[in-house]
Amino acid sequence: MNFNIEMLFDQYGYAFLFVGLLLEFIALPFPGETTMLYAGYLSYAGILNGWTALIFAFTGTTIGMTVTYFIGLKAGMPFVERYGKWVLLTPGKLEMTKKWFNRYGHVLVFIGYFIPGVRHVTGYFTGITGTPFRTFAIYAYSGALFWCVCFIGLGNLFGPQWEKLLHAIERHSWKLAIAAIVLVAMAWAARLVVRRRFAKRVGSA
Repeated sequence: MNFNIEMLFDQYGYAFLFVGLLLEFIALPFPGETTMLYAGYLSYAGILNGWTALIFAFTGTTIGMTVTYFIGLKAGMPFVERYGKWVLLTPGKLEMTKKWFNRYGHVLVFIGYFIPGVRHVTGYFTGITGTPFRTFAIYAYSGALFWCVCFIGLGNLFGPQWEKLLHAIERHSWKLAIAAIVLVAMAWAARLVVRRRFAKRVGSA
């Protein structure tokens, strides 16, 4: 386990979870998934309240994503390309996210939380493309809630074995990301089918 994370939790508690995740989504180096798994373990051990940890994690994540959305919306790609290097937004990471965004659109904002190197950039790209805030919020905030629930919940579920789970996730992160994409794509396709069938029934009524 990362000793610094344990020490910072001891000193700052929920505030460390909130500030750390907020900064991660501005693309500063912070082990968000590790921290949430450990927070889940602390809730298992009775040191933290799991629901309170979830609220702080979700709030930090959504504020961080919202800040990057408005930076992208107001400053655009030239700003990100010029100053992104200062917050670890490398040209390679920007290009990769651009390709993913062109392929999956706004769904990437939801699933991007589970894709290494992508979740830090999706907020910027959503703003750059001029996506309405309401659309951004639907995908970003629901994805943030799902992401936080998954990792804090898994940390609580696995308890003392949370580090083994972390190592397994790190080894198979891309497989998990692909699985998440497939599941979301299937859910999205099913939703479209249901909507079209409903529209046909209404039209024929």
